[in-house]
Amino acid sequence: MKIAALYLSPGHNYFGRHGLAPGEHETLAVSSVECIPGRGLAGDRFLDYKPDYAGQITFFAGEVFDEIRVALNCQDRPASVFRRNVLTRGADLNTLIGVEFEVQGVRFEGVRECSPCYWMDQAFAPGAEAWLKGRGGLRARILTAGWLKVDAPC
Repeated sequence: MKIAALYLSPGHNYFGRHGLAPGEHETLAVSSVECIPGRGLAGDRFLDYKPDYAGQITFFAGEVFDEIRVALNCQDRPASVFRRNVLTRGADLNTLIGVEFEVQGVRFEGVRECSPCYWMDQAFAPGAEAWLKGRGGLRARILTAGWLKVDAPC
């Protein structure tokens, strides 16, 4: 698995905001991020959210991003709108559900899919929620400390 991009956000724009307007917290592209076992990512909105939280880190496949941009004719939308932490290349994320895996020396446990919600239609484009079912990304727990960094482009 290669890391194409890393994202953090200090606050929630959608999570826990049902019935409200989305928040306005920026999603920041970063070159590296500190993974803190059992807690989350330093500087991210889900750090210390709750004990044993399944979404301490989230992954999204770059290949899925490429496909949805074509399918919904939204070439101008960045991957950051999905608010996942790690944009990957070369990994089938659904196969990591229920599995321990390692990326750049950091160990993770894949917990479940990042199920898309109705906010995807607003954040990306109408139809995004339905299109992403079964390919919304991966929620994982952080098992060991370490740093992730964006891989150099091929």
